[in-house]
Amino acid sequence: MNVKATQKMVENILFPLQFSFIQNALIVSVLLSFAVGVIGTLIVVRKMVFLSGGVAHSAYGGIGLAIFCGFSPLFGAGLFGVISAFLMWWVCASEKRRSDMMIGVIWAVGMAFGVVLIDLSGGVGGDLMSYLFGSIVAVERSDIWLFALFDAACFAWIAAFYHKLLAISFDEKFAQTKGVNVQTHNLALLLFASLAVVMAIRVVGLMLVMSLLTIPVWLAERAAKTLWQTMIIAALLTLVFLWLGLALAYAFNLTSGAAVIIVAASAFVISEAARAVGRKRGGIKR
Repeated sequence: MNVKATQKMVENILFPLQFSFIQNALIVSVLLSFAVGVIGTLIVVRKMVFLSGGVAHSAYGGIGLAIFCGFSPLFGAGLFGVISAFLMWWVCASEKRRSDMMIGVIWAVGMAFGVVLIDLSGGVGGDLMSYLFGSIVAVERSDIWLFALFDAACFAWIAAFYHKLLAISFDEKFAQTKGVNVQTHNLALLLFASLAVVMAIRVVGLMLVMSLLTIPVWLAERAAKTLWQTMIIAALLTLVFLWLGLALAYAFNLTSGAAVIIVAASAFVISEAARAVGRKRGGIKR
């Protein structure tokens, strides 16, 4: 490849970076990756994926309320997410035997409430799609400060309670015998998860957010030996998925949120296929 061809290729790669919306998307990707790596790891290790999914889908009711009343859908989603987190925490703490059923009810009622209010509002199809399936290029400079504030709060929480969270994650009963307030930390995790969901809505949308919170962690657990290593690897994988998804969305005019999840899912499939081949070869050798 000659010098001119190389220069042309570099110019084509760097050309999108001149646009402010691409710059905002790249910065937000970095900030979101940290949140997803930390919160997603704790959600998966604590086996709270179903709970977090309930919070995420209940937030749809907040989007519907915001559209109906005329205020920010993200604020509405955050409000409903926090309320749902409190409700689900209370249900799990007081009615463990029926917690799955109650979470399912909260999940369904939240979504149904949102659908009804959006139906009554009318004429929000385009905007609604961006909340359901994400639009990372729609993030604004003001969003960056909100993402940074959330990351700072998340980092402070992890730094202050890492050893307690580690104990809870791997042996809840042992943590309780050591005087750790497990229920308080569970509530804090659900609240952080609800806010992480609101952040991720801007990028991958409400319908795809749980995939972003779980796939990178699933892959990271294969390579990590400790909890903090899982968080770091999950965050780096999330960043790679976000940037590759953004590149695909820009190149082929795709919905950015869906492109990100396709990249993540492809990595998951490739990883599983490689593991299957490795197990098969190992079996033949033995």
